Amino acid sequence: MADIGDVTEPDPSVLGKLVYSVPGAKNILEMPLLAAQVTKFKCGGFVLGLAINHCMFDGVGAMEFVNSWGETARGLPLSLPPALDRAVLRARDPPQLEFPHHEFAQITDDDSDEVAPPPHDGEPLLHRSFRFTPASIARLKALALLEGRPCTTFEALAGFVWSARTRALGMGPSRRSKLLFAVDGRPRFAPPLPAGYFGNAIVLTSAACAAGELAASPPRAVRLVRGAVEAVTDAYMRSAVDYFEATRARPSLASTLLITAWSRLPFRAADFGWGPPSAYGPAALPEKEVALFLSCGEERGGVRVLLGLPAAAMAEFQRLVEEVTAA
Repeated sequence: MADIGDVTEPDPSVLGKLVYSVPGAKNILEMPLLAAQVTKFKCGGFVLGLAINHCMFDGVGAMEFVNSWGETARGLPLSLPPALDRAVLRARDPPQLEFPHHEFAQITDDDSDEVAPPPHDGEPLLHRSFRFTPASIARLKALALLEGRPCTTFEALAGFVWSARTRALGMGPSRRSKLLFAVDGRPRFAPPLPAGYFGNAIVLTSAACAAGELAASPPRAVRLVRGAVEAVTDAYMRSAVDYFEATRARPSLASTLLITAWSRLPFRAADFGWGPPSAYGPAALPEKEVALFLSCGEERGGVRVLLGLPAAAMAEFQRLVEEVTAA
């Protein structure tokens, strides 16, 4: 197991061997909905590698599935039986598009900052993960208080990462920068979705701002994140379902940061009879537009941020992170 190394700094050449991939598969129709691979080591440890089609379920549903699998392996009844009726999220007929869905819009402006290629475009990526302790997150929350009422850990950290990444990339001050992230709709629908809902219940939401404004006022980024979260109401989500059914649109990632938050998923609850896992994480590195939020193992309240940037931008991003984490 020691040969795997530090999973918080994933090496795809190593971890990729622990997740099954179908030889010769070129598209989604040639891949199984779920593939599981168990790799046993001489030391007695083992790794469960999963490749899951996102059409089946979101992160919450995936962890409920894995945890139920563990309960079955231990001979226990399911503590949370799956709710399989997906009709509760069926699009309306006719569609009712009641809100603009900027998460699918491509950023296009005629400003000179916009027509010029982004700085570092085409440069190879350097991936790193950054640990934010509860103390450093508290400092971020304190900075965000300058904009008014208290914020959540996600709002504070997402606002900081969005602002710092934008600064590190050296985007022109008038270039628009977009933030995308998913919100779990289960408790936000009216009425809430049934416990154990087995499917995708996430809704993408977005915020956008000129790069110069983000660089000048990181607390403003937090306020924009909060606004994007609060926009996700029952009516908004129903409109989003109808919008997607009518258009089959895909989110544009131009000048965009997409945050994927795994930090609150109950990985340590997965128990197949040997207790909680000693380590867990992604087997692949995030794409250049993606930042992944992960938990810090057994440390409560800490978050690890994994992302990729060109080398020069990564050095600047690290400097901005250290201003918060080294204090």
